Parts: sequence; C-alpha cells; structure tokens
Amino acid sequence: MNMFSEFYGYFLGANFEVFATTSVVAILILGFQGAPLLAWTVVVGAILIGFKIPVVILSAFLIVALVSNIRPFRRILISNVVMKIMKILNVIPHISETERTALEAGVVWAEAELFSGKPNFKKLMRENYPSLNAEEQAFLDGPVEKLCSIIDDWKVFKDREISKEAWDFIKKEKFWGMIIPKEYGGLGFTAMCHSEVIMKISSRSAPAAITVMVPNSLGPAELLIHYGTEAQKKYYLPRLACGEEIPCFALTEPGAGSDAGSIQAEGVLFKGKDGKLYMRLNWNKRWITLAAISTILGLAFKLRDPENLLGRGEDVGITCALIPSNTEGVALGRRHDPLGVPFYNCPTQGKDVVVSVDAIVGGIEGAGCGWKMLMECLAAGRGISLPAQSVGGTKLIARITSAHATIRKQFGISIGKFEGIEQPLARIAGFAYLMEAFRRYTLGALDKGIKPAVVTAIAKYNATELSRKVVNDGMDILGGAGISTGPRNLIAHAYMVTPIGITVEGANIMTRTLIIFGQGALRAHPYAFEEVSSIEKNDLKRFDKAFWGHIGHIVRNAFRSILLSVSRGWLAPYFNSGRVGKYYRRLAWASASFAIMADIAMGSLGGKLKMKEKITGRFADILSWMYIGTSILRRFKAEGKRKEDLPFVHFTMNHCFFEIQKAFDGIFMNLEVPFLSWFFKGPIRWWGNVNAMANEDNDHHTHKIASLIMTDSTQRDRITQGIFIPKNSQEALGRLEEAFKVIKRAEAADNKIRHAVKSGKLPKIRGAQIVAMAAEKQIITKEEQNDLIRSEELRWQAIQVDDFSQEEYSGHGDSASTPASTIKDREKPMRVVN
Repeated sequence: MNMFSEFYGYFLGANFEVFATTSVVAILILGFQGAPLLAWTVVVGAILIGFKIPVVILSAFLIVALVSNIRPFRRILISNVVMKIMKILNVIPHISETERTALEAGVVWAEAELFSGKPNFKKLMRENYPSLNAEEQAFLDGPVEKLCSIIDDWKVFKDREISKEAWDFIKKEKFWGMIIPKEYGGLGFTAMCHSEVIMKISSRSAPAAITVMVPNSLGPAELLIHYGTEAQKKYYLPRLACGEEIPCFALTEPGAGSDAGSIQAEGVLFKGKDGKLYMRLNWNKRWITLAAISTILGLAFKLRDPENLLGRGEDVGITCALIPSNTEGVALGRRHDPLGVPFYNCPTQGKDVVVSVDAIVGGIEGAGCGWKMLMECLAAGRGISLPAQSVGGTKLIARITSAHATIRKQFGISIGKFEGIEQPLARIAGFAYLMEAFRRYTLGALDKGIKPAVVTAIAKYNATELSRKVVNDGMDILGGAGISTGPRNLIAHAYMVTPIGITVEGANIMTRTLIIFGQGALRAHPYAFEEVSSIEKNDLKRFDKAFWGHIGHIVRNAFRSILLSVSRGWLAPYFNSGRVGKYYRRLAWASASFAIMADIAMGSLGGKLKMKEKITGRFADILSWMYIGTSILRRFKAEGKRKEDLPFVHFTMNHCFFEIQKAFDGIFMNLEVPFLSWFFKGPIRWWGNVNAMANEDNDHHTHKIASLIMTDSTQRDRITQGIFIPKNSQEALGRLEEAFKVIKRAEAADNKIRHAVKSGKLPKIRGAQIVAMAAEKQIITKEEQNDLIRSEELRWQAIQVDDFSQEEYSGHGDSASTPASTIKDREKPMRVVN
C-alpha cells in the first residue's frame, strides 16, 4: 500500500491534471462499454488510492467491493435485503395468470437488441430477408393472378358478395389451405408466400382478401396444426384445405373485445348416460368472420368442471373447441355491416349446445389451454395478414396517385409538379418502401420458426396506422376523383376498409399501449422479467443474478445515453455502411436513451406503469420506430444498396427519427419522477429540441421521391411490386396505367414543342393545331405526333369520374351494368391540350 501511495503521490504532484483527466476518461470508458463489476472495483480502487482518500473510506470501499464481487456473500448481505424491501414496497407489478400466459407467448427477437441499449447491428443485418421459392412464385403468377382477374371489386360492393365463380376458384385452388402442411392436403406455404398472396389480392379487392386471409390466420386450421390431436388433424385439415369445410373462429363477445380474457362463453363438463364426457356450451359472439356460412365453428370459452371429473378443480380455464355448425342449438345466419364492406362478418349464439370432449382442440389434454393457444397463434398471426393487407393497399395507392398526379393537369402542367402534391405523394411512396421493409423483415423471423409477439404487434399496429395516413393522403391527391364512387374509383373502397384493420387481432390502442411496450418492457428487457419471476418464486439465486445484471445494465445505458447525446451519436461504434452509417449511430443513441428512460419509468412507477398508457404508448412508439428503422436499413443492404433508393432511405429514416424524437419529448414532459422531472422538462428536453434527431420532411428528398415515383421505370415497379395490375385497358387501373405510360413517352415531344414556342419557331397556340405544325416543321416525328394525340385521348378518358342515372343510383337498375358515363366517355371527341 505504501508503495502505491508513494507512486501516486509522486504522480499526482507532477501531473495532477493528467491523472484526474485519465481517471475521468477511464470511468467513462468503463461505463460506456458496460465493464463488469470486477473491472469497476479495480479501477475505482486505484483512483481512490491515487487521490489519497482517507483509510476509513478506502477500507469501507474495499469491504463493499469484496462483498459485491463474491456472490455467496452478496446474496446474503445485499440481494436478500433488496428483495425483501422490493416485496414490502410492492415495487414489482402483479402479473395475473392470463397476463403471464400472454407474456410467455412467442419469443423475443430483434426487439431485445433494441431494448438492450447497445444493439448488435451486425447481427440484426444478418437476419433472414426472405423470398419465394419457384413453387410459391408459380402460385402467385398463376392462381392468384387468375383470382384477381376473376374478381370485379365494384361488382362485389354492388352485389354485396363475392361471385360464385370466385368462391369456387378459392376452394378449387386451396387458397384456404396455404398454411396447412402438404401431408394433410394443404399447400404448405411459407409465411412469406402467405403474405404475398394476401398483399396481391388486397390490391384488387379487400372483401376477397379478408375471405382468403381469415381461414389462414387465427382459426381452426392454425390451432389444429399446432395443438390438434393426430385424429383431428387427419380429419379436419384436408377438408379445410379444399374448402369442403368453411371455418370461422368465435372469440369476441359484447363484453370481451381486446380483453379476450374476460369472455363469458361457458362450457360445463358432465358425464353422459353412456359414461362418456360431454360439454354443454352457451355463447354469444359477434364480429366473427365467415360465421354465417361456416360449417365448422372454432369456439373459445371458459370450461367449468363442477363435478371435478378431470381432477383439476371447478375452473378448468379458457378452452378452444371445434363445433360443427349444424349442431343443435347453434345459431348462425345473421350478418353485421362493417362500414359497407361486403365480407361475412357475423354474430353467432349457442344455447345448450352439447358436444363430446373430443371436440376440444388437442383432446382432453387441451382443456384449459385455450388462452395459451390463442396467445401463441396471435404472436405469429399478427405479423402476416394485416400487414400484408395494409402494404398491398399502400402500394396500390402509390401506383394510383403517381399515375394520377402525372395525368391530371391544372394550369397547363401535371399536378405532380406542384410542391403541395409532391409532399403527400412522396409520403405515400416513402411509406410504401418503409412498410415493405418491416413486412419482409418480420416475415424473415416467422419463416425461421420464431414467433416474436412484440415485433408482430409492432408490425400490425404500424402497418394499419400508416395505411390510414396513406389513404388520407391519396384522397387529398385524387380530390373529386377519390370521392365519386363507381368502377373508375380505385381508392374509395380502400378508404372504407382501412378502419377495419385497426380493430382486429387486438385493437390498435391496446396493441400500442399494452402489448408493444407493456409486454415488451418485461419480455424484451434483459432482466426485468427474470427479476419479477424470481421474486414471485422467492428464488434468491436467480434474483441476485438478475438484479446485479440490471444494475450494470442501468449504469452502462446511463453512460451511453449521456455520451451519445453529447456527441449526437458519433461515439457509437462505427458500422461500415457508407452513406447510411449515420443512421446506425443514431439508432444506437436512441436505443441507449430508450433503455435508460424505460428503466427510470419502471423503477419510479413500478406496477402503476401499466395504467400510465400515455407514457407506455410513447415508449411503444420509440421501440416501434427503432424496429422500423432497423428494417429499412436491412432492406437497403439486402437489395444491394441501390444508389437510386437512397432518397427513400433518407426520407424514411428521417421520419423514423422524427417520430422517435416526438415520443421522447412527450416522455420528458410527462414522466413524473421525484427529483428528476424538472431535469427532463428542462435541460434534457431543451437539448433534444434544439438538436432534434431529424426533421419530419426534407424538401430535397420529397422532391426526388415524387419525381422517381412519377417516372415509368423499373424502380417504380419495384416500389409497388407484388400488387395486381390488370392487363385490360378497359379496367380502371389498366386504363390509368396505359395513360400514364403513353403520357410519359410523349413528354419528350411535348418538351420539344414548348422549347420551339419559347425560341419563336412555333406560335403560342394550343391544341391539335400546334402539334400538327410541329410535325410539319419536323420539330417532332410522326410517331411523336401520334403519341401526343393518343396521350391526350387517354388523359381525357383517365380523368373522368362515374355518374349514374337516378334509377342506377337508387339501385333499381342492373347493379352490375356499367354506368352510362363510362360508355359515353369513350365516345367523346379527341382533344389535344398542351
């Protein structure tokens, strides 16, 4: 000790400032890197010795350090006391059995890295980025393309049903068997293919997409595949795959919507005269897709065993069973009307319905396991159907609005050249790029067999919310053409169906506030769930490991958050990604700040946090946008880092960080923490606002994106890849596409004429006359003259909207007939407007 003291005394006497600076740097490095406790002990001890701290204090430090580093001592002397205090103060939130089942459903994945405060981007960038195999691509190019061509969405809405031809084709081609393994007669497709099918059909007709996607989502097939007995699988799955059985799944009730654990449907076990076990079921369900036409009804109910026939007590728990729809007491046939969208959405009741216990999914062993089944299936299902439907609609709107903004002229120029149109148009195209990125990134996990409940909730919530913004922007761009319904209107039905997605598979408000962060805070956090479980089980050894790991986690993230905030992310380890490298650094910064603020919120509010839904919602937004940003960077890397995609990457990443910053501001202003609230509202928020991570919009980027999406190019095709585009130019989208392509081809000739007018070679006149003069003077070729004339004919036809006679409007005429306006528009004389 004397030798050390003499050395440090000499060193300090000569270089006090150097020693002090070195000490501070050493502490910062330890904190930033998350050094282990032993390293802290050695370095801090050396610093204390060097500064000649009194022996009493130094001795106390060494005793505490010794106890802290020797685990058996630490458990007894420190961790045991902490655990008892936490129990007395009720710091740990109470977790009900249903909440625990939901928490344990699925696994953690990329969200755990983002929750850590120190994400491993090399690992995240190696995650699976899926594609279709040859068989799946053939299904997309064949049966899916054919189904889309069969469906007339206008007719579906007018007739209030999908045509018999479409129904028969869906059954014949096994659209309801996409998730069913081939060994049971299904198609055995990947999650990626499942999603691609729904995305493509959604771009054609939402009612058709819903009809196909629901049997492939949470329902009898999904439950049987994972939990059914072999006998149940062999009997039902082949019949479901070919459409011989039409399934539905009855979960939601008047008093149990998003809170599915509150269902009142009941089954009572009893022994029949034959000595076998039966159930007497009663239920009242609503909002059940396909129920009115179903032949097999999946039912979630609470099973009671008043005679204790199973030996598990009276309350067995939530159970799932398959009930043939023709069973006595089952009431079907009525329908709801969800915003006029004509898919089968129905109520169903059951009165004293008696079935064998063999109807329980998984047989008698599956009794009481229904909640677990539902949570695990939803953990995967949320990431497929609804994101696919939303992305399909978004890509379609990007295609429609970019064509319309090119075709439609005001003041003599295409409206897409106005900055007021550029902004929403760029937002639509940018969101199409963004949504495809996290759709595919999420599917990569699902196709590896991973069921990340938090990530799929992020995908479902953000896909449906972003599609709502997209359709509103689309309406703004289309104006009157968007509100006048008829065969020509390609956006009105998308506008009608958009709110439906936000209500199902967990209403979006609940998904955001309770699942993404409420569930994520315990599951994705590296230590929180382990701490809760160990306290509940009074397991001191587990608690000690989790608690001290959590302390290290907090210390590391506190240092990282401060240093990355001061450096604006530049101290984050460099990730060699060229022009997008700064986004990795900003994500690392966001992750560190998110992690420490989440710990502060959980530590200060404890069990009260789950009721503070405004706060949890903001944390959910940060986690969501960090995940979305990660998926954008993964897409850019997986697709070869295309230079032409950089405007999309810059715009979408800036939007991610804008949303992250907005959520942080809300947390800083509203998180009430003793002695710290003033600090969040003052210095921290001020620093964040003055140097925000990003702006919502960048005019340079939006201009580039709008220009790119209004260019007839392979890039436009890639951004909208996977949607159905009819080849028939007599259909609305086919007509729009033809007009767009011809008008883009004629732009060069139009520019030649404009330059000729400016130079005085042509007079300032408009219409067909100047086009003829330009051709005569060989300013344009004959072919270019024809293109200009044809482009104006197509432009005129494309901007028409439908109108109806009073009889047609009232529905007394032939609802399937084409409105008179559509016929008359084709007979209008050609006009040329420059």
